[in-house]
Amino acid sequence: MLILSATAEETAKIRGFRLGADDFVTKPFSVLELLARIEALLRRAGSAKAGALEAGDLNHLRFGSNEIDLTSRRVYRHGKLVDLSPKAYDLMIALMNRRGGVVRREDLLREVWGHRREISTRTVDAHVVELRRELEDDAANPHHFLTVRKAGYRFQL
Repeated sequence: MLILSATAEETAKIRGFRLGADDFVTKPFSVLELLARIEALLRRAGSAKAGALEAGDLNHLRFGSNEIDLTSRRVYRHGKLVDLSPKAYDLMIALMNRRGGVVRREDLLREVWGHRREISTRTVDAHVVELRRELEDDAANPHHFLTVRKAGYRFQL
């Protein structure tokens, strides 16, 4: 698991590692550094594939019938360009970076939207609906972008 955080505080890093993180990246970061860290995590996992998530080259990720071009921020489903909003794309990347881990709405609001305090909003939920509509085979029964009741969301292969 790779944690992408806005805070560089040592206590946050230690907490992340104690919760099972393999790596911790703080903002600002370069895309090339992030890609290198993802590649290293995949190598440590024992293969170029970790489940069904594939890193073709350092700029492309694939899961299911979806392909993400990290350099151009383009997403393709069945080879056709998907028109994701910029925030939905950022949300997708935030969830994928924590693949398998539950991410609280508050943490997603802070990471993707830059909210500094807890507020009540359904923004995250609306963008998850967009991800499901565009990237799931059956948006009503999602396989990749899952709701964890009373906890948040999880990306699953």
